[in-house]
Amino acid sequence: MTKQTTDEDHLVVFFLMPEFTMLAFTSAIETLRLANRALGGSGYRWRVSSTGGEGVTASCGLSIAAQSSIAEERLALGHPDRADLVIVCSGQNVSRYYDRSAGAWLRECRQRGVVVGGVCTGAYTLAKAGLLDHKRCTIHWENYPQFSEVFPQALANTSVYEIDGGIYTCAGGTATFDMMLDVVRKDYGDDTASAVCAQALIDRVRLPSEPQRAPLSVRLKQCTTSLLRAVSRMEKALDQPVAITAIARDLKMSRRQLERLFRTELGSSPAQYYTKMRIERARLLLKQSPMPIVEVAIASGFTSASHFSKVYKRAFGCSPLRTREQNSDALVAAA
Repeated sequence: MTKQTTDEDHLVVFFLMPEFTMLAFTSAIETLRLANRALGGSGYRWRVSSTGGEGVTASCGLSIAAQSSIAEERLALGHPDRADLVIVCSGQNVSRYYDRSAGAWLRECRQRGVVVGGVCTGAYTLAKAGLLDHKRCTIHWENYPQFSEVFPQALANTSVYEIDGGIYTCAGGTATFDMMLDVVRKDYGDDTASAVCAQALIDRVRLPSEPQRAPLSVRLKQCTTSLLRAVSRMEKALDQPVAITAIARDLKMSRRQLERLFRTELGSSPAQYYTKMRIERARLLLKQSPMPIVEVAIASGFTSASHFSKVYKRAFGCSPLRTREQNSDALVAAA
C-alpha cells in the first residue's frame, strides 16, 4: 500500500464473489482488526462490496451483507474516500462468476494507483482482467492446473503468497493471514505485525516463497531420497511425461532398481504411480475448468483421447464426460 503514515486510516475494500471462502475472508478482516488493536486506535477501515451491492453467500452457506456496489466503488475512485487496497475474495467455481464490470473496475484501480489483491481463487479474476500478465502470482494448489492452462502468460506458482508490481495474490485459507501481515508490516512496521501475531497466537509468519503443501518428504512419510527425487521429477512434468528410463538414468540407477524402489516404498510401479498423478490432475481440470475434454487429456500428458478415457474410467469408475456432467449437476443444485 502507498500510505506510510499513521495519521489517517487505510481503507480496504473486500470484493466478495459468490461461493467465496469464509476462512480467507475472515483471516484478512481479523488481521486488520488486530492491527487496529495493536495501534491503540484505528489504522484500518474496511467495507464489503459486491457486483450490485447485494449480499453474497459464501461456500459454507453463510451470507455477508455488502455496503457498496462496483458502480459506487468506481465513483469513489475520484474522491478522497477511495480504497487504498482492493481484495478480491472468491472460492469455488470462480470462472462461473466472473463479471466484466469487476474486471474494468480492477483495471481502473491499478491505473489510479490503488493496490489490488486476490485471495484463494481471486487470482483468476485478476488474471481475467489482464492484470497478471507477466506477473508473479499464486493460487490455491487445487486450482493451479486449470489456472496455468487458462492463463499461461501469468507467472503462476504454488507458493503461499506473492507480491509483484502492486498486486498481491495468495492461496487462501490461513495463507491470507501471512499476506495481510505483510501489508500491516509495510504500513506500520515490524512491531505492529509482531503484536498482531501475539494476539492471534501465531508463532511463525511464512515467507512468500514457502510452498502451500507439505514437502514430499512429509506427504510420502519416510521414503528414501531417491524416491522423493523421482516423484518430484514426475510432479514437474505431468503434461509432458518423462520416460521412466530417463528418470532412472538421472538418479544413476537402472530401471529395474527404480521399479523395485517404487514397489517397496509405494506398492506400485513407477509407471502406475506416474499415471495416477496425471489422472488426478485431469480430474481436477474436469471439475474446475470449462476446458474441452480433449484439452484436459493433453494437459495431463495423454496424446490419445480414447486412451485417456479408458485410463480415467478404470481409475474412477466413470468417464471423463460423466465427471463433467456430475459437476454441472452439482452447480445447478447449489444455485
